Amino acid sequence: MAIVDVLAQISIVGAPLAGGPSTPRLTAAVCEAGGLGFIAAGYRTPAEVANDIAAVRASTERPFGVNLFVPSQNKVDERALAAYAEHVAIEAERYGVALGEPRWSDDDWAAKLELVLRVRPAVVSFTFGCPDPEVVAAVRAAGSAVWCTVTSTAEAAHATAAGVDALVVQGAEAGGHQSSFDDNDTAPSPLLPLLARVGRVTDKPLVAAGGIATPATITAALAAGASAAQVGSALMLTPEAGTSEAHRAAFSEDAPTNLTRAFTGRRARGIVNRFMREYGGLAPKAYPHVHYLTAPLRGAARAAGDRDVLNLWAGRAYRFAQPRPAAELISSWVEELGRRR
Repeated sequence: MAIVDVLAQISIVGAPLAGGPSTPRLTAAVCEAGGLGFIAAGYRTPAEVANDIAAVRASTERPFGVNLFVPSQNKVDERALAAYAEHVAIEAERYGVALGEPRWSDDDWAAKLELVLRVRPAVVSFTFGCPDPEVVAAVRAAGSAVWCTVTSTAEAAHATAAGVDALVVQGAEAGGHQSSFDDNDTAPSPLLPLLARVGRVTDKPLVAAGGIATPATITAALAAGASAAQVGSALMLTPEAGTSEAHRAAFSEDAPTNLTRAFTGRRARGIVNRFMREYGGLAPKAYPHVHYLTAPLRGAARAAGDRDVLNLWAGRAYRFAQPRPAAELISSWVEELGRRR
């Protein structure tokens, strides 16, 4: 099976939105409208991901991608983690739920990798790191293009050396988790300057990600050297997205966004709420341990519509999100981009 050069065919990528917003309907709608939709495999079982792939293939014959989390087991301060559990226990008590078990997980890495090697989507993208060159070569040999998300020139050089086909360049403006290989506290770079720097260290095609939510920002990213632009928050109000009602309601407000470890132990950008303000400074660097710790609490808050305790992932341009069908939204952007050229 030959690798399909999807970047020669599209200029808009629908970001993989792990944790609920990504659905097969959303993926297929983006593809049918002329973009490249992604299935988010993060936090889902291999069987669930396989079902998502089957559902997308039943809805569209166009190329699509699957995104996997690259596992990395970093040292965790167990005392700080235990102290954080004590801090947030009061929130769990309010809902009458028990906190989850803080633990490490590789997110079923081997099984999900075996799955994409078998089903061979057009693109397999990786987040939180770059797999070994042997893994990259195996995915490419199966017929899938390999993309890797990077946040610095060093990561871009590493992924290029590993043999990937394209780089998703994630700027500071992006919502959700920062995709850096090393979960550090370095201030993330804004997208456009990062695109320029990455373009100097690689000849791979670049996909711009972060703060892109309008045709104008897509045009700016393309002018800055990107082959395509990836949109995430801009799709979260579409009826095809699995965004919760509480999360959708938060998009109608004018609150700022910020980076926090409060919900998962890894830096992620979301709309500032009470939980972020009260616990962000206390959360340890411990992913996915904190994710599992707070998962029952966040689930209860989601069911109750409590935006003060829910992780409201959103990029800096979230206010541009529109409650329009995804196919209609993407199609209108594709048409406007055509007029701009």
